[in-house]
Amino acid sequence: MATLRDIRRRINSVRSTQQITKAMKMVAAARLRRAQENILRARPYSFELREVIGHVVGLVDRGLHPLLREQPEVNRVGLVIVTADRGLCGAFNMNIIRRSLQEIERLQNEGKEVQLMIVGRKAREFFKRRDYPIIGQYYDLFSQLNFAHAQRIGSEIIRLFAEKELDQVLIVYNEFKSAIQQRVVLEQLLPLQPKMPEDVTGMVQYIYEPSPDKLLDVLLPKLINIQVWRILLESNAAEQGARMTAMEMATENAEEMIEQLTLFYNKVRQATITKEIIEIVSGAEALKS
Repeated sequence: MATLRDIRRRINSVRSTQQITKAMKMVAAARLRRAQENILRARPYSFELREVIGHVVGLVDRGLHPLLREQPEVNRVGLVIVTADRGLCGAFNMNIIRRSLQEIERLQNEGKEVQLMIVGRKAREFFKRRDYPIIGQYYDLFSQLNFAHAQRIGSEIIRLFAEKELDQVLIVYNEFKSAIQQRVVLEQLLPLQPKMPEDVTGMVQYIYEPSPDKLLDVLLPKLINIQVWRILLESNAAEQGARMTAMEMATENAEEMIEQLTLFYNKVRQATITKEIIEIVSGAEALKS
């Protein structure tokens, strides 16, 4: 049976852990506000740029630009996996890894060669211990996230696809919905598939200067970089939301554990006092006899 000292030590340990989780929740909440502001600012530009490029692509032959050209047969697929650099954020990282493994299995069953590009330390730690070909690793980005990181990743993706080392590029990441909700998303980055406007009847016919194909030489790489930047911001905001929720639940669990341990402590203390009283009374009765 645990002694009173052991129970007090356990209560103090849980209370110290609770203080840490509460502090981590506050830090995650502050970072979430900044990350949410950043993603809400980036989304309109990203979506509008994709729509504009969709309009331009509708006027040209997709075979004119290497980033639009679809291979007749897809044999080599690059899978970009975006996780966090740190843990303590619930199932955030494991959801991405699980979805990635499912996609890898599906592609391999179709006879395709899969090569991984890792973004985030948690994905790197998981896949480097397993027999998967890794063609790129990017980690420790989210502590000081900036657009240069997206450009570096986007440029490498463009190079691999343009040089025909990859026939298709997919990306898996967590999309930020709210502080308590994230959604695992699988998107195709390359070849680009810009969406044409739904209402093409009222679409304005623009006059392009220079020609549409020259515009695409500038806009398509920019679109890839912007999409990668948006995805990094989405993942960062989703990570902070998941960590805030996880730390809040951990704090509540610690409070519940403290209450249970305190109740157990009082029961043990009362039992100890009762036992001592019985021993005293028994000793007094023995002296009388």
